[in-house]
Amino acid sequence: MTRVLVVEHQESCPPAAVGRWLEGEGVELAIVRPYLGDVVPEDLGECDGLVVLGGSMGADEDERARWLPAVRALITRAARERHPVLGICLGHQLAALALGGRTGRNPVGQTVGARTVTRCEEAATDPVAAALPHSAWVPQWNDDAVLALPDGSTALAVNDRGDLLMARFAPTVWGIQGHPEAGREQVERWAATDAGEGGLTGCAVEELPSVLGEVERREPEVESAWRPVVAAWAGLLGAG
Repeated sequence: MTRVLVVEHQESCPPAAVGRWLEGEGVELAIVRPYLGDVVPEDLGECDGLVVLGGSMGADEDERARWLPAVRALITRAARERHPVLGICLGHQLAALALGGRTGRNPVGQTVGARTVTRCEEAATDPVAAALPHSAWVPQWNDDAVLALPDGSTALAVNDRGDLLMARFAPTVWGIQGHPEAGREQVERWAATDAGEGGLTGCAVEELPSVLGEVERREPEVESAWRPVVAAWAGLLGAG
């Protein structure tokens, strides 16, 4: 059985559906939770790949999450050793930053809710993104974004605002700015946190029922679009 190391940054951002899809492909998950005191390893050890999940911190907020330098170093090493890496939201940003890109607050503001995704032409020949339909849906909940790609990167998909949604940062490193793993329950927790802390800027509080309802309605389409992408990535595990 193939095995992937999963870095979970906070309890509200578990692997969820992506974890289930990987397990459906016969992949075992080894989850590291540094927010609970787990140590981020220097290498993948006996694991065949790396998944880095989302979180509310910024990719360079090392003082807030002191394990982030270790995660970026692990991504860099995995890329150098040609192990498959998949970053989701914060993980996407961490991969970009680790490999020479730039991240920060999205200049167009917070992105929330179910968003439409359009595949870029370059995705047609990508071993992972080719599995994504030309048009798809994905939940998003992010303030930050990749503002400059690392050298040699390929943009693979954008959302309805034209923001980068998926990219290949290195030969074996992919990032997804959205949250294909998240359903309504998970997104509702993020919304409640942001609303309670005054951080909800992507929509008005009174719009949340509609936003969350759309996330729930799109769940089958999200799985239909993104499960094959995760399966394609899983198919690369152990290939090197």
